[in-house]
Amino acid sequence: MNYGDVLKLAQDAVRTILFVSAPMLIFSLLVGLIVSIIQAVTQIQEATLAFVPKIIAVLLSLLIFGPWILKLVTQFTTDLLTNINLYIQ
Repeated sequence: MNYGDVLKLAQDAVRTILFVSAPMLIFSLLVGLIVSIIQAVTQIQEATLAFVPKIIAVLLSLLIFGPWILKLVTQFTTDLLTNINLYIQ
């Protein structure tokens, strides 16, 4: 296994992590932005007010994107375990 193979494996792992985490992060970011705008308009500056909607948004995005996330992780794991003989040398 040369440096190119290690780099490709690390690149695939990072890409998979980014794809898996993106839906939850985007939903949380959008809900946080909406709550911040509402807080700025109403002048309610409660720090804990944003947490509950963000948690609900993350759970909702997990329900929506869960099968797709599972497919990505399963595909990456299958590829990794299928080619494990190429990585061990």
